Amino acid sequence: MLVHEELVTKPEYWLETIQNEIFRQVTAYLKENNMTQNQLAEQLGVTKGYVSQIMKGEFNYTLKKLIELSLAVGKAPLISFTPLAEIISPESEKVNTSEAQPLNHVAEPNETYLGKE
Repeated sequence: MLVHEELVTKPEYWLETIQNEIFRQVTAYLKENNMTQNQLAEQLGVTKGYVSQIMKGEFNYTLKKLIELSLAVGKAPLISFTPLAEIISPESEKVNTSEAQPLNHVAEPNETYLGKE
């Protein structure tokens, strides 16, 4: 097991967190629009294999591709940067990496912002 402090300092953790969120957003888009992965590939102008890689989390996104994909599913790709000290709790708990929850959240268009001002 990793200590929470160690987990959030690993680039792999953040990559997997973002890939999981992209998967969730694309899956929701497909379901809401009654679309297949093949139809999404046509809409994006990419191959079926490319969409398959996205859905399997086997694709290392460039920033441009991340933006294109976000816009294609009707989402704004808002990215924020938070100091690690704000994420790491003083009582660094041990976290089982298979149970770790993503620390990011993609806001819905009409969602009220509840963060610090």
